Amino acid sequence: SGRPRAGGADAFGYLLVHFVEDPDEHRETVHCSLSRGDDPTAWDRLGVVLESRLGTTGLRDPHVVRTKDGFVLVATDLRVFGGDDAGWDAWQRHGSRSLVVSRSADLVRWSEPRLVEVAPARAGMAWAPESFWDERAGQFVVHWSSTLFGPDDDAHAGESYSRVLYATTTDFETFSPARVLLDTGRTTIDTTMIEHGGRVYRFHKDNSPGGRGLYMDVVPHALSDDATVLAERIGADLFGDVEGPLVFRANDAERWYLFVDQYGDGGQGYRPFVTDDLASGRWEPAGGGFDLPDRTKHGVVVPLRGDEWQRLARAWGR
Repeated sequence: SGRPRAGGADAFGYLLVHFVEDPDEHRETVHCSLSRGDDPTAWDRLGVVLESRLGTTGLRDPHVVRTKDGFVLVATDLRVFGGDDAGWDAWQRHGSRSLVVSRSADLVRWSEPRLVEVAPARAGMAWAPESFWDERAGQFVVHWSSTLFGPDDDAHAGESYSRVLYATTTDFETFSPARVLLDTGRTTIDTTMIEHGGRVYRFHKDNSPGGRGLYMDVVPHALSDDATVLAERIGADLFGDVEGPLVFRANDAERWYLFVDQYGDGGQGYRPFVTDDLASGRWEPAGGGFDLPDRTKHGVVVPLRGDEWQRLARAWGR
């Protein structure tokens, strides 16, 4: 029972699931934006579909995966604005080690969120979770970023850096113990994956000074450590500081889109790149006409079927 896909003759439209960066208002909630027709470069923001009163009460970096009977969302349990104001260093040492999980049958109505603790006690946090269907093993690989501290450092006071950890699940109710998926010796966050041609293409943010920035590699399968780097510092020459990559294949062509999340003084929100050869590692700016509201932040694009797009459009009066 592999993960269903939207593709084929019925493929039409896209849903962007994301949060919104706003220091003046609580918008660290799950928002949705819908493509205008089948155009992945033009979007209308629909609104908020999920809020949390659990944990930190924040929802960042939402990711949605298609399952046999609907969709499952995982998100970061972190509130940057209007929370405890502890700051980034403290959040990486003593942050939430749980993911927020919610389900939907139709992408319109979502279940009440619940917290699932996935990171071990020696982890400082669990950020930017994503779910990837591992066809080889018949299970989902759920991965996220965590700092890790030594067994004698209960106070999490020592030096650390983010690795990518993972757990496996078949039902999003029970998860295997966490293991390390990627440890480069440097701070690595925001991993996302896409399968094509029997290989898995991954994107990561190397956040270390002088590091690779946003980079792309390829592995034989999701849990492999045999990686070949294909591109480094993607988007840095045009947009400066970028993170939170999302990648998806176009419905109607052998074409892939990569959205990178610009942050810092240069602007806030996603900027698009495109390629017709995923394996090349070459990405070009998607050109003019990209229409997405500012401050649309770290999320995922879900390719849809025509009936799913129509249902979302009707539900939101589009």
